[in-house]
Amino acid sequence: MIADSAAGYAAMNMVPDGASVLTVEYKMNLVAPADGEKLIARGKVVRPGRALIVTQAEVFAVKDGRENLCALMQQTIMVMHGKSEKT
Repeated sequence: MIADSAAGYAAMNMVPDGASVLTVEYKMNLVAPADGEKLIARGKVVRPGRALIVTQAEVFAVKDGRENLCALMQQTIMVMHGKSEKT
């Protein structure tokens, strides 16, 4: 969920006003145990598009001040034109 949120917010930076985003597909690789005091997710846009946006996210477990990569995600997001986010 944290990876989906991070990548989704990255995608939201690419859509016009009055639009929102919807995850339509993702692939998650769990590469290490999420052992730590907290999790950090960083999302980025790989390829923006008018209808589809491809994103990636990395999730890190933080333990004793050190970040350890625990998950990688690639995601496809659909742009929902004319459907703004509700606040």
